[in-house]
Amino acid sequence: MAVVEVYSGDYCPYCMRAKALLKKKSVAFTEYNVQKEPQRRQEMAERAPGARTIPQIFINRRHVGGCDDLFALEERGELDRWLAE
Repeated sequence: MAVVEVYSGDYCPYCMRAKALLKKKSVAFTEYNVQKEPQRRQEMAERAPGARTIPQIFINRRHVGGCDDLFALEERGELDRWLAE
């Protein structure tokens, strides 16, 4: 089973959309709310250099990117492969 991590925030429509896709695919994930836990934003920045926006998504420690990147993986038919690795 893949380890999926999502750095997100409150009221973020892109975060909600990304999490909805993961839930639709029955993928369990760990969510880190960078607004409630500000130290997580620095952690996110270290793991995804240059990334300042949320969500930032990781699958098996591999940086996916944001919501659009997650949906692009799905559209290309690669998301299931990433989740199976």
